[in-house]
Amino acid sequence: MIDAALTFAFACFGLGLMLNLWRLARSPGVLDRVLALDTMAINVIALLILFGIAEDTQMYFEASLLFAMVGFVSTVAYCKFLLRGDIIE
Repeated sequence: MIDAALTFAFACFGLGLMLNLWRLARSPGVLDRVLALDTMAINVIALLILFGIAEDTQMYFEASLLFAMVGFVSTVAYCKFLLRGDIIE
C-alpha cells in the first residue's frame, strides 16, 4: 500500500515540477520566474523526502534540509537584488 502511495506522490510532485518548469520558461515577468524557481525548490525538497522514505535512509532528509536552507537564502538574495540592485549593503 505504501508503494502505491509513494508512486502516486512521485507522479504528482514530478508533474508539479514540470509545470513549474513550463511557468519558468513562459512567465511574463521576472518576479514570476523567481516564484517559479522557489516553488521548484519546494517540489525538489518534497521529492527528496519521498525518495528518503522509499529508500528507508536518513541521508536524503539531511540533504533536503540543506537544499531548503540554500533555496530560501537564494530566493531572498535574488528578491533583494531585484528590489535594491545590490545584495550586500
